[in-house]
Amino acid sequence: MKKRIILFPLLAVILLVNGCTKEVTIDIPGYEEQLVIDGQIETDQPPFVLISKSKEVYAPTDLSAFLNGFITGAVVTVSDGTTTVQLDELCSDNLPPGTEEIAAAMFGISVADLANYDICAYTSFNTAIWGQVGKTYALTVTFEGQTYTAETSIVQPTTFDDLYWKPEPDTPNHGYSWVTLSDPANQYDSYRWEMKRINTNPDGTTVDGGYTAPWSPVFDDEFFDGITFDFFYENPHAQGSGVPEEFQWLYPMGDTVVIKLSKMDRNVYEFLEKKYTQLATAGNPFATPTNIPNNISGGALGVWAGFSPSFDTLACYE
Repeated sequence: MKKRIILFPLLAVILLVNGCTKEVTIDIPGYEEQLVIDGQIETDQPPFVLISKSKEVYAPTDLSAFLNGFITGAVVTVSDGTTTVQLDELCSDNLPPGTEEIAAAMFGISVADLANYDICAYTSFNTAIWGQVGKTYALTVTFEGQTYTAETSIVQPTTFDDLYWKPEPDTPNHGYSWVTLSDPANQYDSYRWEMKRINTNPDGTTVDGGYTAPWSPVFDDEFFDGITFDFFYENPHAQGSGVPEEFQWLYPMGDTVVIKLSKMDRNVYEFLEKKYTQLATAGNPFATPTNIPNNISGGALGVWAGFSPSFDTLACYE
């Protein structure tokens, strides 16, 4: 009798599950190409705008396909409400003499590599439209009869109270970079952390040509508004198979590092926060899908971002 009492409910569950199955047809919409605008302006720097077209998920991902995706022939203007400037189209393999260092910093590649890549962007060496704290900048892009617009602000920067290096207990010659930060009270603040080592190579050049962001470089003050606190960040260059496990993410004693802490408005933070979340979970089938917002109107993807950085130099010694 006990076997029959257990068996009947089990058979009922099986029949119920089989009886509730239903074939579902999902209509996946076709791919639609969109313009992608990636622009920024920061304090005392020119506006810099890259324009490309979105790619289908199964499109080629080699270097040639990447370079061919950039757009030329657009009309791009930036206005601070008083001055409006049309940006110049600037290509990495055909630069005006004397602009190589500035262009290399903008493109994020070395001066030696500039001529090897055919990347075109939009910028201006007219200092009247370079970034200033407290101003709002309107971006307008016109391409193939369509117009796209965006606005961003350069907010008041926040500087460090203190910056120091502290070795880890098990690695006395390696440690993290630590910061003491006082967040302004009763206002929204968001930050982006970047770093650049300025140690010199045997030939006299610096180790890093540009700034590098760690794995998750943006954060806001949702949980620490108006608080003074200490926090640390890892070394993004100390990772991978070439670094011993005990030294992963740590700065060795003797490094000299410039820390760049940039402030941004809420729209820019939300774009970057979702972007880095998506990068961190890419390929994980159990991760929650992430839709990246943007502040571009007119149907384009991307972001127009204003940054107000502050800088400090960290000498990695106790």
